[in-house]
Amino acid sequence: MSKNPASPEKKRPTLADVAARAGVSTALVSIVMRDAKGASAATRERILHAAREIGYRPDARARLLRSRRSRLLGVQFGLQHPFHADLVDGIYAAAEPAGYQIALSAVTAGRGEQRAAETLLADRCEALILLGPQAPAARLAELAGQLPVVSVARRLRPPLPGLEVVRTADDEGARQAVDHLVALGHRDIAHIDGGRAPGAADRRRGYRTAMNRHGLGAHIRVLPGGLTEEEGAAAARTLSTARPRPTAVLAFNDRCATGVLDTFLRNGIAVPGDISVVGFDDSHLARLAHIDLTTVGQDVRRLARLAVSRAVARLEGDEAASGEDVIAPHLVVRGTTAPPG
Repeated sequence: MSKNPASPEKKRPTLADVAARAGVSTALVSIVMRDAKGASAATRERILHAAREIGYRPDARARLLRSRRSRLLGVQFGLQHPFHADLVDGIYAAAEPAGYQIALSAVTAGRGEQRAAETLLADRCEALILLGPQAPAARLAELAGQLPVVSVARRLRPPLPGLEVVRTADDEGARQAVDHLVALGHRDIAHIDGGRAPGAADRRRGYRTAMNRHGLGAHIRVLPGGLTEEEGAAAARTLSTARPRPTAVLAFNDRCATGVLDTFLRNGIAVPGDISVVGFDDSHLARLAHIDLTTVGQDVRRLARLAVSRAVARLEGDEAASGEDVIAPHLVVRGTTAPPG
């Protein structure tokens, strides 16, 4: 019986196989595969053509292990956060052209941030990119003392030495949301808070500032909430029976807003006919057709690109790159906001 060419028994092509195919030495093939100097343009092309013909692919992990450097950027992210998934996609897009690979470590209900970071350190990551870290500042300072660390989507006051920060102007995003609702004619606007989550204090402050600027201080209403659909649903149940009920709600994030929408739907409260809802992040969740959520958009591609560039700059010895990047948000109007009924 003939063997299946795709079976595990098929020998993986080696440098020697490429050398034989191209009629050159193995050492010359190695030079080309490492993109080092020492081969003419014509020879380089002949070797690469031979490699493609026989299906040779360099073993990137073995090459890294032989190197003094891993060229790995470790990314800690929350598994349940759609916004983090969008950021990871952007980080991959920014890191690979810069010559770096990504190692991921998830934070879950049963796996905390410390474990997630320790795994990345064990993988010989040269720098860490932490998405929405909630660890105490002392822990972040400890990590920053070991290797370059970039915190994404969390303000740190006072700044920590050696810790890079890339974040959205969360307070400005909340102000844009309130301005939009006021322009539609809303006055009784509630905010479902994010508790101690990164960005929550700034969004809460932005909401209060905007309400006061519009002369609506008497209508300020902040409800306990959080990052999840369940926490948004709990706040929405409170609002459903409130008298008077607000005509608009600004939720902490898109997941929280989704829980709000679900509860209002179950309770027969029309959105946006009876009440308008605004989220925050413009994650892929908000863009689903059956959700169609008005939200405050964060510039994911730019946040990811800046996070990678700050990590790489530190690794390349550019200490002048240290500091904070604050990116302006933008309102994305969809189907969950309208003038009050």
